[in-house]
Amino acid sequence: MEITQLKKILNEFGDNVKFEHDLKKKSWFNIGGKSKVFYKGKDLKELVSFLKKLNNKEKIFILGAGSNTLINDNLFDGAVIKLSKNFNNISLLGDEIIIAGSAVLDKHLSDFAMDNSLSGFEFLSCIPGTVGGGIKMNAGCFGREFKDILISIQAIDRLGNVKTIPVKDIKFEYRKNDLPDDLIFLSASFKGIKGNYNEIYEKMNKLKIEKEKNQPTKIKTSGSTFKNPISQTNKKVWQLINESVPLDKSFGDACISQKHCNFFVNKGDAKFEDMKKLIDFVSKNVLEKTGISLEKEIKILE
Repeated sequence: MEITQLKKILNEFGDNVKFEHDLKKKSWFNIGGKSKVFYKGKDLKELVSFLKKLNNKEKIFILGAGSNTLINDNLFDGAVIKLSKNFNNISLLGDEIIIAGSAVLDKHLSDFAMDNSLSGFEFLSCIPGTVGGGIKMNAGCFGREFKDILISIQAIDRLGNVKTIPVKDIKFEYRKNDLPDDLIFLSASFKGIKGNYNEIYEKMNKLKIEKEKNQPTKIKTSGSTFKNPISQTNKKVWQLINESVPLDKSFGDACISQKHCNFFVNKGDAKFEDMKKLIDFVSKNVLEKTGISLEKEIKILE
């Protein structure tokens, strides 16, 4: 739809909807253009209304923390949805179950579990994303994944229908699941194990030290660029990159991290095309040298 038409249709949402909105500051790469529509979802009732107004006639992209997202410099011809703080609630159900909104940061979920002496969530302290994004890609580290603690999710489809899906009905694999792409996650319930606060704290601290030793922090990066090709080789993706690619290669201000070569960095004012060229260059070189085709872990909004 044209923007003029969308402005009429979406008029009731006031300042929660913006048009031709700049997305550059909304990803960790600090790269990106504008979105035709940007909607800050106030609450479930309003989100349902917004989706019904769009009536499945626009592309939709759900933006979480922006920690694993590369955004095109061109105008995104669709609606970017970011959920508000009303989807950021955490509560304890009984002694071992946590219910968390999809906008909750993984680290906050991990901290909440620790404060309630629940173990099993420690690995989340090292994942720089949200619950919604974590479910979407079955995020994980240090041998643990979202699927290991998940009980069920609450989601909404493109037409505004809310549904609850138990984990037994979801097929999780490494960094993916079989849920429809058009589902918007609202909240999830997780199962922990009663533990000792001090032991949980120590474990989280150890993981944090390990992460900071091996991964770049406090720079414009978007986490792991490629998935580990576990079905093709025992080698980690960083090993394949290290063996196949000149690590000082850069395109504009897009370069490979000196600390971890599966992390790509915007060292200044990199453009989308710079980062895309670097991703394609690395992927092509690894394929030529090793015969292994890499799959991207980061999501690209084009």
